[in-house]
Amino acid sequence: MTVLVTGGAGFIGANFIFYWLEAHPDDRLVCVDKLTYAGDLSTLAPVLERPNVRFVKADICDRKKMELLFGEEHPDAVVNFAAESHVDRSIEDPEVFLRTNVIGTAALLDVCRGYGTHRFHQVSTDEVYGDLPLDRPDLRFTETSPLHASSPYSASKASADLLVLAYERTYRVPATVSRCSNNYGPYQFPEKLIPLMIANALRDRPLPVYGEGLNVRDWLYVEDHCKAIDLILQQGKSGAVYNIGGNHELENLALVKRICQELGKPESLITYVEDRKGHDLRYAIDSGRLQRELGWRPETAFDEGIRRTIRWYLENQSWWMKFVSEKQRGE
Repeated sequence: MTVLVTGGAGFIGANFIFYWLEAHPDDRLVCVDKLTYAGDLSTLAPVLERPNVRFVKADICDRKKMELLFGEEHPDAVVNFAAESHVDRSIEDPEVFLRTNVIGTAALLDVCRGYGTHRFHQVSTDEVYGDLPLDRPDLRFTETSPLHASSPYSASKASADLLVLAYERTYRVPATVSRCSNNYGPYQFPEKLIPLMIANALRDRPLPVYGEGLNVRDWLYVEDHCKAIDLILQQGKSGAVYNIGGNHELENLALVKRICQELGKPESLITYVEDRKGHDLRYAIDSGRLQRELGWRPETAFDEGIRRTIRWYLENQSWWMKFVSEKQRGE
């Protein structure tokens, strides 16, 4: 089978490629990435020389390039990780999020439609559901919860989800959508919460926490996410949406304190900053459908996952240091 992975030089995309090559060593993988600020080709260095791996630098919005690539590779499946994904950046510049996340998805769907691709999988986010109150821990989002995006980022992802499902119904493009909670693990760009806190703590820099740090997120180890996507590709029902959660909710402040504890750094590094505009309070999703229908459950307990993640950043400082600005480094 030939699998085309967009955004494959980014955090989740690269981890998916590593996972897939281990789980399906005979398959061919075609990685497409524009290599924007969060995509780094060196991440894929361990696998780029393999004969069944091809990397193509391209923008998914470029329909001509996508049509040419599909004509060369005839992929059996497409997994769309390509996206602008940082909420703060979407608040500063919404247009680029609409272009990549919506127009880019539409371009891929049109090409899949023309070439008869067997499965298109859209990787989405729990942020499309909006947020939940902090005082109702009993509430969780299901696949039938209404979409109530709070940021330009989540609005663009919700739009793409609806587009995928519309193509599945209107044009019979075999397609599925997954919505995951917050991922963590190796190779995550150090602007996201966990790698940023690790990188700053290691350099004894301030650890910026929005507001009072009471916002709650559900944490999913990236390898568990990859395994879930594999199951959905192999066994998922076309037209279905599947939630993927880690079943570990944690306040942001508690998470940052945990990182300080693991690294032996003082909590005095924590600095409270002005809250993000429209900051969602709590994310929590119900993965029951994925468990019932496909037998998936998260395998990595948070205690194990966070230690594994911290250890990776300790052992691979040359990877993330190149992304830290001169100003941040204090050089």
